[in-house]
Amino acid sequence: MEDLLAYVARQLVATPDAVRVRRTERDDAVLFELSVAPDDVGKVIGKGGRIARALRTLVRASGAKTGERRLLEIVG
Repeated sequence: MEDLLAYVARQLVATPDAVRVRRTERDDAVLFELSVAPDDVGKVIGKGGRIARALRTLVRASGAKTGERRLLEIVG
């Protein structure tokens, strides 16, 4: 999932080298932190949050088969 998320984010931003994905285990969920350059945060969030919502849906759906709760946090 980390590789797919990083790939999609790199296609959206102007500075693809700054894209980082970190996976963290929480109490009841797996948290993916997507870091991008400060100038690219708006591109990853999208107009009205549409792209961010789509990325969160992708991450959440990836855990459905295993029953894991997965979350996405976008960090600038």
